Amino acid sequence: MISRLIDRLPRRTGQNVLRSLRSVTRRSAACKFAVRFCISLASILVLSLVFDGRAVAAAESGNTLSSLMDQFKLPKSSTIQLLETVGLFIGGIIFCVALDRWFSNRSARSGNTPLAEQARRLKQLKIGYPEGMTNLEVLRDQGLLETRLRPLGLSVTWSSFLSASSLIEALSNGTIDFCGGGGTASIFSQAADHVFVRVAKEKYTSPKGQAILVPEDSAIQTLADLKGKKIAFDKGSSSHYVLVRALAKVGLEFSDIQPVYLTQPEALPAFRRGEVDAWVIWVPYRVTQARSAYPGRSIADLESIFDDKASLEVPTYYYAIPEIVRDYPDLLKVILEEVNEAGTSAKRQELEVAQRLAAQHEIDPSIIETLQKHSAERAIIPIDDQSLTALQRQANTFRDLNLIPERVNVKDGTYSLQTKQNWTY
Repeated sequence: MISRLIDRLPRRTGQNVLRSLRSVTRRSAACKFAVRFCISLASILVLSLVFDGRAVAAAESGNTLSSLMDQFKLPKSSTIQLLETVGLFIGGIIFCVALDRWFSNRSARSGNTPLAEQARRLKQLKIGYPEGMTNLEVLRDQGLLETRLRPLGLSVTWSSFLSASSLIEALSNGTIDFCGGGGTASIFSQAADHVFVRVAKEKYTSPKGQAILVPEDSAIQTLADLKGKKIAFDKGSSSHYVLVRALAKVGLEFSDIQPVYLTQPEALPAFRRGEVDAWVIWVPYRVTQARSAYPGRSIADLESIFDDKASLEVPTYYYAIPEIVRDYPDLLKVILEEVNEAGTSAKRQELEVAQRLAAQHEIDPSIIETLQKHSAERAIIPIDDQSLTALQRQANTFRDLNLIPERVNVKDGTYSLQTKQNWTY
């Protein structure tokens, strides 16, 4: 499997991948400079030929130097000569700019841009997402990506998955090309030699985005009360890690509880029937205004478990197949740009809803300040050393619990594209 990965992505580090992408950019810029230089040189030659032509004509007609000067009507005044020289220079620049613009427009119309060429090669972009991943759902619903890529002949298809682990497995077997999901799933996928690349991460994780629920009439009041209890969660998901850290916060070991491995759709009816004592859930299933009749109460959430480190400790990543990173860098840039736009739009909508609820005294007004700050910032950011260090802590925790067969290095450039500067997606 590792050899497959090397074949798909020849360079073993994210830095090398980045350098490859930058070299493509530099070559493109160099080509543009060469074209413009040639245009400028040609313009100067044309003007020189015109001047020489007049000189030759004057010589053939037997004119003296003074007659040649008369033909060009060059005044003896140095000031006027300077003005004519400046005018000729400016005219040459305008001519070069106009010619360059003409060539650029022609190239754009003919669809010879790197993005257009990559779109023609790929033909279809397949995106996967887990239910409740806001940025990708907004991107799908608003059709932002289709609007940008359809004119280039590239179609976009969307597929919903039950979990992030199934999403990354789908990347590995070629079912999809790009997806988003929790960072925890990528650890288990990397340990299973699945083929994927982490390409970006969401800047913020909602502090209420995950929670540990118990039935309304349960005697469980605190995390310490979970000892010996049956707790449902999706194995290998971020909920798995949240539970491990929640237990550690009150001095409990993972062996102190009875894990019940269920996907979230499977866990919901089991929780309703009282077959489990607690349930670790994420955004789509937590208690919201839309699910006001949903049974259960929260005894802990990301904020109470991780304080202000939730975005670092429980991140959401974006993943792509190695071919997208290697062969379609301009297309990847467009995808991430539109994901960011969708995330910004989603945050504005969230702020508007919160402002209405605050006006009706249904939520704490202090939430508004946080949402205002987030709505003015990027939705996604590059993967940096700090975020991968936190993800490595997760990987080490799961290895210590013997939940993955061997230690994995999440900073392996084969799996994580690190970009520390000039990140403009």
